[in-house]
Amino acid sequence: MKTEKQRGLTFVYTGDGKGKTTSAIGLVVRATGRGLKSKIYQFIKSPERSYGEQIALKKLGVEMVQLGIGFTWTKTPEEHREALRNGWPKAKEAVMSGEYDLIILDELNNALAIDAFPVEDVLPLQEVIDVIKNKPTHVHLVITGRNALQEVRDLADLVSIIEPEKHYYNEGIPAVKGIEF
Repeated sequence: MKTEKQRGLTFVYTGDGKGKTTSAIGLVVRATGRGLKSKIYQFIKSPERSYGEQIALKKLGVEMVQLGIGFTWTKTPEEHREALRNGWPKAKEAVMSGEYDLIILDELNNALAIDAFPVEDVLPLQEVIDVIKNKPTHVHLVITGRNALQEVRDLADLVSIIEPEKHYYNEGIPAVKGIEF
């Protein structure tokens, strides 16, 4: 019998600062070290690119799946909508299967907050809410990304807002291999 302390928790990492995905991956590393089975779904990043965290996690036996096609301004709205239409059911199925102890839905907050084109019909907020509410009791769920909707925050056991105080981008330093990707 699982006690309240053993139930699966829901975490939301949001805000404009750097470190939301990095924090979630830190949990995956810790969980893997304790024998928990984890999987990561990324809603914006494209499988056409290589990511350092994906390379490392593969060595640990953790699968990271890119469901997206890149930044919203790099493709057409319909291409992004199609990626969400195809990706959300895969992530939802993995959460609800109970096969994993920890699932990261990376950048899901970003996807839910898209307002440049409609996403509600391909990524219904009510379905996300239902998954959070009805996930298997042992499953820990981490949802990352900027602009977390209040409905998602309200269901979380923990909400961390990561805000920048200083960032080297503002000094003209571009993304650093091994740090950002």
